[in-house]
Amino acid sequence: MKSYLSNKPKEGETLFHLVDICIMILEEREYIKMKFSKRMDLFGESIFTTLANMRSERKKQGLEVIDLSIGAPNIPPTQEVMETIAKEAMKPENYLYAIKDAVDLQNTVKEWYERRYGVTIDPATEMTSLLGSQDGLAHLALTLVDEGDIVLVQDPCYPIFRDGPLLAGAKVVTMPLLKENDYLIDFDMIDEKTAQDAKYMIVSYPNNPTCGVANDEFYKKLIIFAKKYNIMVLHDNAYSELLFEGPGRSFLEFEGAKDVGIEFNSLSKTYGLAGARIGFALGNKEIIGKLKSLKSNLDYGMFLPVQKGAIKALTQDQSCVEKTRNAYKHRRDLLVNGCKSIGWDIDMPKGTMFVWAKIPDKFKDSETFVKELFDKTGVLVVPGNAFGEQGEGYVRMALVQSDDTIEHALDIMDKSGLFK
Repeated sequence: MKSYLSNKPKEGETLFHLVDICIMILEEREYIKMKFSKRMDLFGESIFTTLANMRSERKKQGLEVIDLSIGAPNIPPTQEVMETIAKEAMKPENYLYAIKDAVDLQNTVKEWYERRYGVTIDPATEMTSLLGSQDGLAHLALTLVDEGDIVLVQDPCYPIFRDGPLLAGAKVVTMPLLKENDYLIDFDMIDEKTAQDAKYMIVSYPNNPTCGVANDEFYKKLIIFAKKYNIMVLHDNAYSELLFEGPGRSFLEFEGAKDVGIEFNSLSKTYGLAGARIGFALGNKEIIGKLKSLKSNLDYGMFLPVQKGAIKALTQDQSCVEKTRNAYKHRRDLLVNGCKSIGWDIDMPKGTMFVWAKIPDKFKDSETFVKELFDKTGVLVVPGNAFGEQGEGYVRMALVQSDDTIEHALDIMDKSGLFK
């Protein structure tokens, strides 16, 4: 390296001289090439990031955007829940680390599952809170698999179902969800050797994105399959309250379910608490124990005012749940019937806060349709292949806009000529 101190600074120029030296050193420095985990090579830019960029660019141009892409509920919590969280947030003692679930939260969840599903839970050993279901789904793989272990995942699926196991080093094998089988897993189509080697499987009904709904016979087959091959089951039940043709069920209602797995549930969609990140894992005590152990090393529990908000949500007058369900049902009817009226014939979903729609025949693939729809109308939806190969040829639309906005979107889509 050159000697940058050979020329002595003049009196009064010392500071400036040192700055000049620093600049010269930085100019000649060879910057370190950072090396990241090879696991990140599994992930390119998320389709949701791409959609967000499309949305931002259109807005910069002063053009209208009607966003049906992200499942972000726009139905707020009840006034009682918001007031509870606000009141508790004003107490200085609630800013300590929670560390673990409050006993009154544990008991409330226990009573909720007994009242709603007829399922008995030991709150001390068979339940833990989560910072949203996604927290558990992302981290649980770290406790269940070693490098190269097989995990069975639905296709199409919510992305974290696939990404969690991949980040843990597992090999993901997909289980196709096909329209002709009502988007249910066909256990007979799972390769025998794959089933024997699989460590666990992720199952979700009512399903995001397909809106498929499982019947009692399916859950009985699932438990028999899991026991036969010694496979752990992780069931995501985030949309059980958003079923439009009768009450949703819990996987844990079925005999033998606790022997093989756990269930995730969430207050995000049902109670409008998505941003508060309130979820729960319930079921098999061994799996719950491992998840608790991992979480004790990753976070310090749910913010205490949020725990109080969860208690209020589950103990308040539950007519708010029916109100929310009816709102999504009305939006579903408005969107699906409206699409049919303009020439886009799509299926009427039985549940969730989404519509899973086959793209018009004249379009070659989902992404082409999404781009043209957005360019001509400003209506943004998600291409089905974002959720897996089996999603190609479909798009997902979220029921997260008001009636007026949905009707406006339908009017613009009709005038676009895309569906003629």
